[in-house]
Amino acid sequence: MFTTQKLETNDIYSQNVATLVEKFNNADAILVGAGAGMSAACGYNFFYHNDDIFYEYFGDFYKKYGFTGAFNGFYHRYPSREAHWDFLARLGYLEYECETGKPYHDLMKLLEGKNYHIMTTNQDFQFTRVVPEEKLSAIQGDSRYYPCSNRCHDEIYYNKEMVYAMNAAIDENLCIPSEMIPRCSKCGAELEPWVRGYTFLEGKKYKEEYRKVNEFIERNKDKKILFLELGVGRMTPMFIQEPFWNLTYALPHAFYITINPKDALLPKEIEEKGIAIKEDIAPVLQDARNLMEQRK
Repeated sequence: MFTTQKLETNDIYSQNVATLVEKFNNADAILVGAGAGMSAACGYNFFYHNDDIFYEYFGDFYKKYGFTGAFNGFYHRYPSREAHWDFLARLGYLEYECETGKPYHDLMKLLEGKNYHIMTTNQDFQFTRVVPEEKLSAIQGDSRYYPCSNRCHDEIYYNKEMVYAMNAAIDENLCIPSEMIPRCSKCGAELEPWVRGYTFLEGKKYKEEYRKVNEFIERNKDKKILFLELGVGRMTPMFIQEPFWNLTYALPHAFYITINPKDALLPKEIEEKGIAIKEDIAPVLQDARNLMEQRK
């Protein structure tokens, strides 16, 4: 079991940014692991807070149901399936309409020309607009897809047309027509968002996401590999954070960097092979990009 300590960052900020750029430039391979904090760094806090975006898209839901943040809306006990799917349609619509934030673009500029792979627990598909499919592993699902809730078969279905049609059909009672609820063409059960939950489909697509990241690690395990953790909190550390710690400890030329304003944790066992930057992701990536461009 690793022991951790929170590191304070103040006057060493510039040094940490310089180290980040140095490790980007010198690494033979870079594996990025991104959590919810990456999207929060874009100013997208609607999943957990009632920010301006939340009120723009969910103000009517808040007035009727009173929940805080879209995450709680996802699990709210609605009075009907039509009302439940109304929320899912609105959330999906927001995710499609929400442009990929600047920290994602800054990260991709830092990775330009590098040997990299990205794994993420985020289901808001922000990465999909800036990262080639073969270099991205969405290991906890992707809201763009619906599988059968009964998991009667292994297919997942691209849902953009369904989402936009349902959202356009929302009535004054915050419901969609019953006949618009997406259903499985094989068994007739409802479809559901392909995101981690009690009935999450760990099928062909799921295994493909892990295959990509595992093959990247296998190809690069003996090289100078940088594990860069962005915005991973303590809700689900077992998917990115803890594997990154173990790999950094085990691989001879690995280095670990975590950037997180709240949960930047560095185990004592790897403190000689890593740094923890307890700062907001957005300015760190922007400053690193600026520094890298200055040094070219």
